[in-house]
Amino acid sequence: MNPSAANWILKYLSRFGDEQLLTSFSDNDAFYLKLKQCGFIYGVSVETPLKVPISTLTLTQEELTKINLFHSLLYAHYDVCSSTDFNVAIHEIISFYRQLEKGKKGFFKLLQRTSSKSEELEQLLSARLQESNAIIKSNKTSILTFAFLYIDVLAFSRWLQNPKDLKLNAQQLENVVVQSCFHALSAKKKKNKYDRLLIELFESSAEDLFISEEKNKINGLHELFSSIDLTTTDKKYVIDLCCIAVWDDHAMDESEYSFLTLLTRELALPIAELEQSIADLKEFSSKYTKQIKLFEYSNPVKIFYKQSAATVKLLIIRNKKRLLQELDESGELLVLLSQSTIRELSSEEKKKIRDQLLDICKTIPSLTIFLLPGGTVLLPLLIKFIPKLLPSAFNENRIEKRKE
Repeated sequence: MNPSAANWILKYLSRFGDEQLLTSFSDNDAFYLKLKQCGFIYGVSVETPLKVPISTLTLTQEELTKINLFHSLLYAHYDVCSSTDFNVAIHEIISFYRQLEKGKKGFFKLLQRTSSKSEELEQLLSARLQESNAIIKSNKTSILTFAFLYIDVLAFSRWLQNPKDLKLNAQQLENVVVQSCFHALSAKKKKNKYDRLLIELFESSAEDLFISEEKNKINGLHELFSSIDLTTTDKKYVIDLCCIAVWDDHAMDESEYSFLTLLTRELALPIAELEQSIADLKEFSSKYTKQIKLFEYSNPVKIFYKQSAATVKLLIIRNKKRLLQELDESGELLVLLSQSTIRELSSEEKKKIRDQLLDICKTIPSLTIFLLPGGTVLLPLLIKFIPKLLPSAFNENRIEKRKE
């Protein structure tokens, strides 16, 4: 199964079925715990909630996130409606997103006419991950990571129970989650420059909502949580995200723990829930990754280059055999690429490489990204990764990294 190709949803559903996808989980709490263990709640998906491998490919974090978002929405429909009809669930998910973004331009600009509802949902989920990760787009949420995608699931669950005032309810839910996280961020005793920058950014865009003074914190939290009826899952999610907000330095000082304790009490949850949340985060961080960030503040150009490089690398890996065959048949291109590793090519030689690479892209459907308007900007990335596929004899200047 390839989550970046068409019809992956039907493949996913037909391969596993409702028993593995839905009924194998005892309840919503068990499914939520599994989402934490696979990293979706933390915004760094490393696997799926299923116990078995879902693909022979090495999936990217974004592809895993896309699958986990779909699976979470699917389970939310089952949990509320007690239905295992996948077609109905897909229809409801599409209706939810369309009503949520009704009248807005941009979110569905990537969507085209499709032959089936499942393909429409595939394009919708891809657009969902590419755009702002906030369920309601606003200035203060442009720096949120994939960790906030679960708000979609919580809002979808609410919508299934009461379809009225979808946007208002979704906005209130997002405000509660985001503001709680920024309260946690402000509670950090040692703030780095990015912490301060994020706090200033949020304060400037939501001065009427953000309360940073210690004396107002209790009243602020109480007023925040009284504005909406939160479920137990909502509350657990708030605590988990607030734990991430103070965890980027992999330590928790007294002021941070004090705030989290206050937060837990205001949510009317036992302290044991906070202790479990901290333990779960420590276990995941130790087992999989140290890079868990609740907020991402970076230069847009740097983000674009990083995402583009990851895309190009993935395309090359997935099309390695066909690409090597095409390169082998293009003798002059192979020579020029090998020469580029030891000397600077002339303008004419660079033009030959560009033209011949574009010809290769025409023969491999997955590489059509380079044929789109502006796609030639990515050609240097393609050239950068291709030499890694060639035998070492073509790169006389390659220096093997010394093992520590």
